Order: sequence, then structure tokens, then C-alpha cells
Amino acid sequence: MKHLLPIEAWNLLQAQKDALLIDVRMEIESLYVGRPPGVHNIPWYEYPELVPHPQAFVAAVEKEAQRKDRPIVLICRSGQRTVHAGQALEAAGFTDVVNVLHGFEGDLDANFKRSSLNGWRHDGLPWEQM
Repeated sequence: MKHLLPIEAWNLLQAQKDALLIDVRMEIESLYVGRPPGVHNIPWYEYPELVPHPQAFVAAVEKEAQRKDRPIVLICRSGQRTVHAGQALEAAGFTDVVNVLHGFEGDLDANFKRSSLNGWRHDGLPWEQM
């Protein structure tokens, strides 16, 4: 699995038009907090269980990607869920998986706030919100 900073992931997405950007956050997170345009939401886990279902996740990505050599770029809130999701994809045979470091909202600062240190939104990359 590759680990790219948000700007590097954005550049990859611009250069490789067949790359598939997947938001692994819960759908409600993605819609209300914001997300990159054109992202596909395939949650690693969902409310109310909050328990990952790796096989279901992999099956949903397989259906969307249609091939295992397609570049898959994963984003979540802070870059943690995507590591586990990426490992599941690689174990299932995906060969080009990217984790967006710091995710959409980034790391917590000293005041326990996100989007102030790093992350997709902090870096000024395109995003939309419901």
C-alpha cells in the first residue's frame, strides 16, 4: 500500500483518470462533514454496529472497481480506517492501493480540533458538503 499526502493523492487522481477514490467513512460522516467531489462512499463500518465487515467492503469495492489492478485511493477522517481497509483490499488481491495520509479532516491539534494541522480540507483541496 502506498501512503500519499492529500496533495499527492489529488495529483494522482488528476493524472490517472481511471483511479477510483473511495471514502470509507460512514455515509452520514461523508455527507455532513464534507468529502472530495466524485468520491464513492463505501463504508468500512456503518452505524449502529460500528464493526468492520471486511468481506462486504471488499465485495463492494470489487463491484465498483470491476478489476483488481485499478488504482484505488482510500480516504477517511484521519487516515486510520483506510489502513485497515487497504490491507483488506490487498489481501483480496488488489494491487494498487493508496492510503491518503491524514485523511479528510486531519490530525487532532492541542485543542482536540481537526482540520487545523493537515488533511484534505486543511490543504485547500476541492470538497463539497451536503
